[in-house]
Amino acid sequence: MLIVDHLAKSYGKTRAVVDVSFSVERGQVIGLLGPNGAGKSTVVSMICGLVPIDAGKVTIDGEAITSDASPLKRKIGLVPQDIALFEDLGARRNLELFGTLYGVDPATLKDRVGAALELVGLADRARDTPASFSGGMKRRLNIAAALVHDPDLLIFDEPTVGVDPQSRNAIFDNLEVLAARGKAIVYTTHYMEEAERLADHIVIVDHGHVVASDAPATLVRALGDTGVMTVEVGGQVDLATLGAQPGVSNAAQEGETLTMTITDLGSSLPHVLVWLTSQGHDIRRLTSARANLEDVFLSLTGRQLRD
Repeated sequence: MLIVDHLAKSYGKTRAVVDVSFSVERGQVIGLLGPNGAGKSTVVSMICGLVPIDAGKVTIDGEAITSDASPLKRKIGLVPQDIALFEDLGARRNLELFGTLYGVDPATLKDRVGAALELVGLADRARDTPASFSGGMKRRLNIAAALVHDPDLLIFDEPTVGVDPQSRNAIFDNLEVLAARGKAIVYTTHYMEEAERLADHIVIVDHGHVVASDAPATLVRALGDTGVMTVEVGGQVDLATLGAQPGVSNAAQEGETLTMTITDLGSSLPHVLVWLTSQGHDIRRLTSARANLEDVFLSLTGRQLRD
C-alpha cells in the first residue's frame, strides 16, 4: 500500500532525512521509531505530501504522491500529534466538516460519521463539543476525523501523548480493529511497549538513516544473551572505566542506581560484579533482565540526551 523509497530532505545545510526506505502492506502496522530530531516527523510530512521531497519517492497504492492537492491524498488519514479539532463545534459537526472537505457525499457521510464515532466510543457524545472533552476523548475524536473519508493508509503520529491508561488502551483497540479491516498503518511513538504490542514490523530511524528494520522479536533476538543490569551501589562509579570492561555498554548512574547493558549475562555479569567490588563499591541490590525493544533502541541510538 505504501512504499517509501530512499527519501531525502535538507533544510539549508541541515540534512533532516538522508536515506529512508520502508514499505507497508494492507493490514500491517509499521512502528516508526527514533530519538528526537531523528527525522521521523519529516518523513511523515513527506509521505502526506506536506513537505516537498528532495530525493526519493513515496508511492501509495501504486501511484507517486506529489506536494499538490492530488486525489491520492484522499487515501491518507493523518492523526497528528497535536489535537486538530474545532473546539466549539460538536463532535458530529467536526466529522461532517472534515468529511465534506474530503469530498464525501452527504448520504455516505452520515453513515461514515456514525461509524467513526461508534468505533472510538463517542457515539453518545456526538452533540458535545471537544471543549468539554477530556484529553483522551479529544485524541479519540481526532482518530475519528482521520477515518471519516475511509482512507486506505493511516498515519498515527504519537497519538497517546498525555492520555490516561484507559484512553490509551481504547486507542490500541481501535488500531487493532483498523488493521484487521485491512488498513495500512504507520505508527510513530516514543513508547517502546506500544510499538511491541501494536507493530508487526519496526523501523528505527536515527540521524536521517534507517538503522534497523525488522519484526520486533527478531530485533530483540539479534541482541543474543544481552540484558540490562541495575545495581544499587555506594559511591560514584568511574563510568568510563566501567564501560571499558568486556561486554559492558551504555553505563549510566543516577544517585546510587547504576544501569548498564551486558552483552553476555552468563559470562560478563560475574566479571562486572568482581570489578565493582574491587573498586570499593558496596553492592546493595542487583537486578537483571533480558533485552527488550527499548534495549535494542538504546543500543542503536545511544543513551545521550537529544534536544
